[in-house]
Amino acid sequence: MDNIGVFENFEDGQSFPCGQIVTDLSKEGYQLLKENRVNEALDRFKKILEIDMENNYALVGMGDSCRKQGAHRDAVAYYERCLDYHPGNNYALFGLADCYKVLNQYPMAIKVWKEYLKHDERNITVLTRIADAYRKLRDFKNSKEEYERVLEMEAHNPYAIIGLGHLHYDFKEYRDALYFWEKMLETRNMACVDIRVLTSIGNCHRKLKTFDDGIAYFDAALQREPTNFYALFGLGDCFRGLNQPHRALEYWNRILQQDPRNKVILTRAGDAYCNMHDFDKATEYYNRALSIEFDLYGALGLASIARQEGRVDDAIDSLVKLVQCEPKNHRPYLDMAECYLLKNNREQAIEILKAFQRTGIRNAAVQELLENITTPEF
Repeated sequence: MDNIGVFENFEDGQSFPCGQIVTDLSKEGYQLLKENRVNEALDRFKKILEIDMENNYALVGMGDSCRKQGAHRDAVAYYERCLDYHPGNNYALFGLADCYKVLNQYPMAIKVWKEYLKHDERNITVLTRIADAYRKLRDFKNSKEEYERVLEMEAHNPYAIIGLGHLHYDFKEYRDALYFWEKMLETRNMACVDIRVLTSIGNCHRKLKTFDDGIAYFDAALQREPTNFYALFGLGDCFRGLNQPHRALEYWNRILQQDPRNKVILTRAGDAYCNMHDFDKATEYYNRALSIEFDLYGALGLASIARQEGRVDDAIDSLVKLVQCEPKNHRPYLDMAECYLLKNNREQAIEILKAFQRTGIRNAAVQELLENITTPEF
C-alpha cells in the first residue's frame, strides 16, 4: 500500500487519497472475515485490487477468504500472486502451506513452511506442522527430528508429544507410542487430558494385547463422552480379546444404536453371538451385514455356524465360493481345511492349505496348521 495517489469518485466529483481508501477497505475486509461474512470481505478485497493489483493485504485477504470457503486451489493462486510481488510475505507463506496441507500436497507444504522459517526459525507452530507433514509422508527420521526440535525449545509441548505418539504408533512401535502419550498424564489427570489421548493409550494396549489395562482408558473416555465411537469400539475389542463376548456385545450394540448399518460392527456382534453359541442371533447379525453389501466376515460367520451345527458340506460349499471371490485371503482356506479335517479327509485339508501357499502369500496360521497335520503323529 505504498501507492498513495488519488481515487476519483465519479458520482459526486470528489477526490480522495487512495491510501486512505485502501486502508479502510482492508480493515473492513479483515473485520468481515473475522465475522465469517466471507462474500462481503471478498468484495472489499476486490475493490482494493481494482485500485492496486499488487496490494499484499488484499491478495492475502483474497487467499484467506477462498480458504474459508474451501476453495483451496483458488487460495493458492492468490497467495502465490502475493509472493510474486512480495517475496517472503509471512501471511502468504503460512496460508499457502496450509492450503497445500489440506490438498495433501505435503512435500510442497514442507517446502513453503521451511521458507517461512527463514524469517522465524523458532516458530513452534510451523515446526510441528512440518513434523506432522513428514509423518503423513511416513518419513520417520525427519518427522522425529522436527518433533524433537520442538521439545528442545518447549519440553512439554503437547502437539510434539502427541505427534511423537502417533508417529511411533503408525510404525507399529506401540510401546514407544505409549511412552509419549502417557507423558501427557504426568502433568494432568485423566479428567483433564484430551479424550483422544485416552483412546490412543487404550489403542496401544489393544495392540499390545494388554486388554485389562486398555479398558481403564477407554472407560475414562466413555465417562466423559458416552457416545464416543473410539471408546465404545475399544471396550468392545478389549472384551473380545479377553474372550468375554457377552461384555463385548454391550458395546457393539451401543455402536449399532447410533450406526445400525455399520458392517464391521454387525459382524463383530455376530461373532460374539456365535462364540456364545446363540446361532440364531449370530445368523441375524451376519445377514444384516450381508444385506448392506457383500461382507467376507459375515459370509465366513455363516459358514462357521454351518460347520458347528454339523452341516459341514454346506460350510465347504460356501467356503469354495469365498475362495473364488477372495483368492488371496487366508481365512476361507483355513476354515475349509478345518472342515475337511472334521470329515477325516486330511489329504484334502493339506491340498487346500497348499493351494493357498501357491498364491505366493505367506501366512503363519496356514503354515502352522499345515505343519501340524503333516506330522506323523497327527
